[in-house]
Amino acid sequence: MKFLCLAYGDETGWNGLNDSEKKEVLAQDKVIQERGNLMSAVQPKVTAVRNWDKNLQVTEGTEVHHGLPLAGFSVIEAENVEEVVDLVANTPCARANGVIEIRPFWNTGS
Repeated sequence: MKFLCLAYGDETGWNGLNDSEKKEVLAQDKVIQERGNLMSAVQPKVTAVRNWDKNLQVTEGTEVHHGLPLAGFSVIEAENVEEVVDLVANTPCARANGVIEIRPFWNTGS
C-alpha cells in the first residue's frame, strides 16, 4: 500500500534541534529513501489551480491556512499506517515541532 506523507515545519523548529538531533533525524530520512521511496523537501512557492464552472483561476499562495508551511513530502510503500508512523516518527518535521500528515492512496492497482 502507498501513503502520501506531507511534512509541515519551519526553520525555527529545525534550528531548535542540536547538531546530534539533526544528524539523527536526517539519518531517518535516509532510511526512508533507501527503501526506494520518493522523498523531497519543497520550496515555499505555491501555485493553486481552480477551474470551478470552467472559470480557470491560477493564484499564488496556499489554500490551506495553518501555522506551518509545507516543508516536504514522501510517498512511502508500507504494509500499513503503523509501519509508516514508525518510519516518519523520527524525521525532521516530526521531531522539530512540525507535523507529518499520512494519507493512504486509494487502491490504484499498482
